[in-house]
Amino acid sequence: MTIRLPSAGGALRTYEPRTGPLVISSGTPFSSRTVFSAAHVVADPYADVSPDAPAAVDWDATLAFRRHLWSHGLGVAEAMDTAQRGMGLDWAGAAELVRRSAAEARSVGGRIACGVGTDQITGGSLAEIRAAYEEQLAVVEESGARAILMASRALAAVASGPEDYLEVYGHLLRQAAEPVILHWLGPMFDPALEGYWGSPDLDAATEVFLEVVAAHPDKVDGIKVSLLDARREIGLRRRLPHGVRCYTGDDFHYPELIAGDDQGFSHALLGIFDPLGPLAAEAVRVLDTGNTAGFRALLDPTVELSRHLFQAPTRFYKTGVVFLAWLAGHQGHFTMVGGLQSARSLPHLARAYELADGLGLFPDPKLAEERMKNLLALYGVDQ
Repeated sequence: MTIRLPSAGGALRTYEPRTGPLVISSGTPFSSRTVFSAAHVVADPYADVSPDAPAAVDWDATLAFRRHLWSHGLGVAEAMDTAQRGMGLDWAGAAELVRRSAAEARSVGGRIACGVGTDQITGGSLAEIRAAYEEQLAVVEESGARAILMASRALAAVASGPEDYLEVYGHLLRQAAEPVILHWLGPMFDPALEGYWGSPDLDAATEVFLEVVAAHPDKVDGIKVSLLDARREIGLRRRLPHGVRCYTGDDFHYPELIAGDDQGFSHALLGIFDPLGPLAAEAVRVLDTGNTAGFRALLDPTVELSRHLFQAPTRFYKTGVVFLAWLAGHQGHFTMVGGLQSARSLPHLARAYELADGLGLFPDPKLAEERMKNLLALYGVDQ
């Protein structure tokens, strides 16, 4: 059987899908790396909501997907940008997501860390921004999850320079009950974060970021770097205090960064591990045995898919992630909170299907093919 897929230029091409998936079973916990997958939320397709209304979430399907990730040994990074924070999911929805996912993690023994931000406000003074962070930090800590201090649009808008970042983050780290993960999200993921840490010059921003870590090493579990710049991440991780992890958030260069070099390696907290979950877990288990070449052999071929999903405008990668979850059978529909299913073109989605199928990511390739054909038919593509 074949399927006709649209190319970017408008022509149709013929593709022959796989007949069987890549077979991967659950295995032992990881020993050499700490690995989190940022996880998407599943929208309620029957909710009568507008794009500007609070998100309607299908909680059963959303939690089932997290159990899928935990079953393969991955940690879940909850309520992050992959879950459409600031792009369809507001703080009220995120708080409910944190509470439910943390309870689910306790019930299955899964690792979880949750995003802490300031998205309940859109602006304000530094004191108001600190208070917004504190409110969210309290929710995460009360849930029993590790906190991830996310970058704040409000802080980026009001900060007059590096000293404001040092003051706000220093205040939060001093009062955090447990060590947190600091998240540096680049403007390719959120344009409102341009100039974070007090400067659009990344070298200057890096120094401020490292100053925050150096001042509170006992309160920083690790840093999560999402700049899509492998050289900068390597430079950062070599300067971290002993015991502070570097979690790569680089969806373009993750195999080489996780594999590392003779001076160290990165752990992982990645959005691309949402669709790659079982394959990524298998690769890390191979790495646990010391087989770096085997790890790269499994994970390197996935980079083309990741670069495709995260192509500019990068912040819309969530559409491809949810699309692949639908094709893989993790949810029964291709609907997103905020109507974000319309954020990528049909040729983009078709190429994502082709690349994912080629990797064997679909547990039921026939189901994925049927769903892809149904979507194509809605767009008027005859088979």
